[in-house]
Amino acid sequence: MKTMTSCEFNMDTACLELRYADGTMISIDCIAVENQVARNMYEQSELDYLLYNDPVGYADLILNGDVIEYLRNVTDYRPLYERE
Repeated sequence: MKTMTSCEFNMDTACLELRYADGTMISIDCIAVENQVARNMYEQSELDYLLYNDPVGYADLILNGDVIEYLRNVTDYRPLYERE
């Protein structure tokens, strides 16, 4: 098991950078993640909240979890009006 030494969001590249004790690094392109999984502004906001407030949780969700299922469970999206 790798030991993570740092996890931080790089505003210049819009990537979450994970560094490990053995010198390896993983860079998660957060814009690409949002474009692939977020279907509305509420899901994008949830991903942004995680990124800024719990970057380790965000990384764990992206690398090990089911992002679409997570967003389905934590966001409540209802249209303002029903289409006829």
